Amino acid sequence: MGHRRRTIETLSVVVLLSLLALPGSVAAQSANRELIDGLEYQLLYVALPLTLFVLLILVYAAVKFHNNDDPQPTTEDPALEITWTAATAIILLFVGLSGYNVLINPYVSPSQSADIDHGQQELDSFADLPETDDREVHVTGYQWEWQASYPGANITTEDEIVIPANESVTIWLTSEDVIHSLFVPALGVKQDAFPGRYTRARTIVYEPGRYNVVCAEFCGAGHSWMEGEIVVLEPDTYEQWLSENEGTVTETPQPS
Repeated sequence: MGHRRRTIETLSVVVLLSLLALPGSVAAQSANRELIDGLEYQLLYVALPLTLFVLLILVYAAVKFHNNDDPQPTTEDPALEITWTAATAIILLFVGLSGYNVLINPYVSPSQSADIDHGQQELDSFADLPETDDREVHVTGYQWEWQASYPGANITTEDEIVIPANESVTIWLTSEDVIHSLFVPALGVKQDAFPGRYTRARTIVYEPGRYNVVCAEFCGAGHSWMEGEIVVLEPDTYEQWLSENEGTVTETPQPS
């Protein structure tokens, strides 16, 4: 009886810890983060009941058979085998479709590369990039900083990338030397920057503010210092900033 009680207490602790591990309902800061968080919640709410179900069966078997001095082979049960095989297939199909729907979203997997024009001509500069309907920022990574320029405005910023809130934004990336990777954890944005190539990241950021940027690809001795910020401004403030800083290498404003 004491052993069984301890087993039940242990199971209760496991269930409680599993419930405590559920993430809070913090609002996502961007379309990218919203998609990624949504997928994680879907998979978690499927995985947690399955985990508890398996634990219950494990505890049941341990309690019921721990003093069995004459164990017998498991009897064949075709219906049960078909059931758990079908259930596993349904779960895997759900996981695959959920992941696929997120991965094909243009804010998670935009058109990745623009280094070939019509399959033949290599692009030489940002000026040769295809047009999009988004706000655009051109970002160049080099050891060990990020440099951003803004089409239609002669403005350059160092280690700060300024974008408007609540608008679809394309960040075109390239590198001057080695492979870098622009990673904004809070926004769920991550894209590699290659020498001589142009890759694309897309986002819609909902809240003005400053979001940390790091390089997620080892790029030399100063890799750990290659940091920056995404500065998100209200659309009106962003337009004002562009007009006031035309033709300058400037520091970015504080979000309101």
